[in-house]
Amino acid sequence: MALFSNAVHIVTPALIFTAEDGGFHPPSIADFFPESVLFVGTPFEMNRIMIIRVIMTVLLLLLFWIGTRKMRVIPTRGQSITEMALDFVRVNIAEDLLGKVDGRRFLPILTAIFFTILTFNITGIIPGFNIGVSAVIGLPLTLAIVSYATFIYAGVKKSPKNFFKNSLFPAGVPWPLYVIVTPIEFFSTFVLRPVTLTLRLLMNLLVGHLLLVLFFSATDFFLFQGEGLIKLFGVGTFAVGFAFTLFEILVAFLQAYIFTILTGVYIQLALAEEH
Repeated sequence: MALFSNAVHIVTPALIFTAEDGGFHPPSIADFFPESVLFVGTPFEMNRIMIIRVIMTVLLLLLFWIGTRKMRVIPTRGQSITEMALDFVRVNIAEDLLGKVDGRRFLPILTAIFFTILTFNITGIIPGFNIGVSAVIGLPLTLAIVSYATFIYAGVKKSPKNFFKNSLFPAGVPWPLYVIVTPIEFFSTFVLRPVTLTLRLLMNLLVGHLLLVLFFSATDFFLFQGEGLIKLFGVGTFAVGFAFTLFEILVAFLQAYIFTILTGVYIQLALAEEH
């Protein structure tokens, strides 16, 4: 019981969900806007979420550096894992969508997007962090802008004269209908794509965090403040919370994969022959 109590407090660090009178207070959006703790009052002030981002960025770079610093013909275990991870993006996303030539050309940006999102998503289930730092709009929006700029660059580079023309005035449409079709194409291609990329990543991680904290804080409330049979509810909320933690690992991977593969699809469409 003591171990479980410690685990619950790890799951909800620095957050209090029970009022002074013993009532239950659920998690809120305020979790994603903690107070600054470093460099307060300067342009470089950092809150808990920014600190986690810096730690995970350094860790990601360190892992790839360790895995690639001494490449061998017969790979070590670390090199094998690193190559498998990189090959997943290269084979299953870049080359599968764009072919070998264009796949290798855009592989660096697709790889960076995939592992950045995966790394920042997985913090939601790491003890002591317990918040997906992709669930604050700045990061999803930045990645969506990178994706947006990349597919526009690909299209303009492939066909400087025809990219925007063919995107906004698709062939085969009677010219009077362009009054309707062109605004729709503009909105769907140049507005909706970055917006949906941003919101898909943001909302999945945000909701996942709130549900995890809700289940485990409810467990803490039922087991340690509840009386009699009400404690049994704590067993149920803990079981659901544990199952949802495993599900969040899958969500962290899927969101990285979906965001990256959509970026690849947009690049593929920009490189299509009609452009």
